[in-house]
Amino acid sequence: MLELEKRLSWVYLINLVFYVAPFFYINYSLVQYVWMTLALVAFIGCYYWIYRSPPSRMLWPILLMAFIASAITPLNYGSISMFAYVSFFIGFAYNFRQFLAGVAGLICILVLLDHFFVKGAPYFLLYGSALVMAIGVFGVLDRTRRASLLKEQRSAEEIKQLATIVERERIARDLHDIMGHSLSGIVLKADLADKLLQQQQYQAASQQLQELAFIARESLSQVRQTVSGYKHKGLAGEVQALSGKLREAGFGVDVQGEIPSLSAREETAVVLILTELVTNVLKHSNGDEVRIRFSENEQGYQLMVSDNGKVAELHQGHGLTGIQERLAALNSSLEWQVSPCSFSFILHKEA
Repeated sequence: MLELEKRLSWVYLINLVFYVAPFFYINYSLVQYVWMTLALVAFIGCYYWIYRSPPSRMLWPILLMAFIASAITPLNYGSISMFAYVSFFIGFAYNFRQFLAGVAGLICILVLLDHFFVKGAPYFLLYGSALVMAIGVFGVLDRTRRASLLKEQRSAEEIKQLATIVERERIARDLHDIMGHSLSGIVLKADLADKLLQQQQYQAASQQLQELAFIARESLSQVRQTVSGYKHKGLAGEVQALSGKLREAGFGVDVQGEIPSLSAREETAVVLILTELVTNVLKHSNGDEVRIRFSENEQGYQLMVSDNGKVAELHQGHGLTGIQERLAALNSSLEWQVSPCSFSFILHKEA
């Protein structure tokens, strides 16, 4: 989603100096000062409202900013700078046709204000129209730039995912080749040792068992070397993949919250834990809805997996034991309840 850069939002307020300047060289009454100050505060409030909103929800603050600028123009012609902000946000939030319509509407407002209210400022309409069109174009360009950056980011993520898939396929092929060859050798040695034992050729059988143990140790070493470079496709990618498996099995899936950025060690552990929890749902749940929720609090990052299946009691098997062992290594623990069935844990933040 396109967003405005909130970090520098306060910097751009400097353009309101053209609105504030008349405060110092025009003699206004106290009431007029109060009204102009209230208008300025309300305008800045709308400005930050827009910065907190996605483009689809910018319409109301934009309209309110345009209304404030129009209402205060009879007192302060520096409101031209306010119209420039409105034009920029229209260019950022809407497509080019909508931008042109919005700018045309603003210029019509300037024409009416110039005709009925502006006195002693012959260049109000000229400057205002030029500023609205120019600053609006900057909004359009900024939207285009951010859309391009977002597209590049997505492309980079897709390339990364494809590279991960290729790596996983390579590992799968290597494991297939290694294990196929090794297991064939182990079966052959085991059968031969069994026959030698039946024939009471104990020395020969012992030799075959020693070779079998060597093959097993060598296979274990090769497997470790193969998978040592294994890289999962990230927590977000795994959540998407597991959600797909649940949906294929007939479950409705609701993923809530923002997926946290974790260290490589924590992310790998969370991926394996989440995989085990989803596997338990696929095997044992009699429900049809699954919720995966990520949240953050003062303690750390929390993950909860729950479903609407009915469970009378929960028996702890190897899967839950393995999860607890992984969490213990991260100074965390697994909590669960059976009605509704849910599992949760917290990864504590570093002090």
